[in-house]
Amino acid sequence: MRLDGRRESTNVEDRRGKGGVVKAGGIGLGGIIIVALIYFLTGKAPDPGMLQQMSPGSTTTQYSDGKDYSEVDKELMQFCKQILAGTEDVWTQEFRKLGRTYQPPKMVIFAGAVSSGCGSATSDSGPFYCSADQTVYLDLEFFKSMRKQIGADGDFAYAYVIAHEVGHHVQNQLGILDEAHNKMAQYGKNTQGYNQTSVRLELQADFFAGVWAHHDNKMFGSLEDGDIEEALNAAAKIGDDYLQKQAYGRTMPETFNHGTSAQRSKWLKKGIATGDIRQGDTFSPAYSAL
Repeated sequence: MRLDGRRESTNVEDRRGKGGVVKAGGIGLGGIIIVALIYFLTGKAPDPGMLQQMSPGSTTTQYSDGKDYSEVDKELMQFCKQILAGTEDVWTQEFRKLGRTYQPPKMVIFAGAVSSGCGSATSDSGPFYCSADQTVYLDLEFFKSMRKQIGADGDFAYAYVIAHEVGHHVQNQLGILDEAHNKMAQYGKNTQGYNQTSVRLELQADFFAGVWAHHDNKMFGSLEDGDIEEALNAAAKIGDDYLQKQAYGRTMPETFNHGTSAQRSKWLKKGIATGDIRQGDTFSPAYSAL
């Protein structure tokens, strides 16, 4: 991506080295990245089921005097600020077209563990959006693990991660997130209706990530050759079917809650191609047509 000269968002808080809640006996992000990737991009932190997944059984508070971060971490931090700024610019414009005012989310960068408005979480949960405090939470180590563990590398692949989580914020701003969570609560956790509604939410967030990319490129000429392929590869690598095959050697379609590789790639690609938020209805079509 071309990001030279791009502004950096001021809505980013760096909590690395400032203490947090650490899961006792935690498995660690690098130790079992597939678990983190299964949780990755859920967008369901406010939901009771998601909170149960995120909350540790026992915790201890640790504090640090801080540390020197590598040049890679510094670059990733700048990258996150620039991408978040791009989402602010794009969604402000797109909401204005709808006659609405966009309120940007906050982003918290943490290391290891964090306390959010939706409860406590560790890096094992992957990046997530909490609607209770309208904040995206991200551990920079996740980007490194994407490359090392599943071969999903590249700056636009990383941008897709952020844009997807911001996509959940867009859903929250539009009232879609609350409506979907209410439906999921009525269905009950791990039921067919619950999981299918979750898939619809995730695919729409993928679509919104694509819409952002479309307009960010129009505004700033940000996309370079190979960027779209990077993002589509990442979308394919985090499909429920792909992750379950990697983790268990088989798929369990009844438990899908993010969408298959083909579905995630399809909706991301559609968002990039159209840039039209009105074409992102993932709730009206039959589930089999997604």
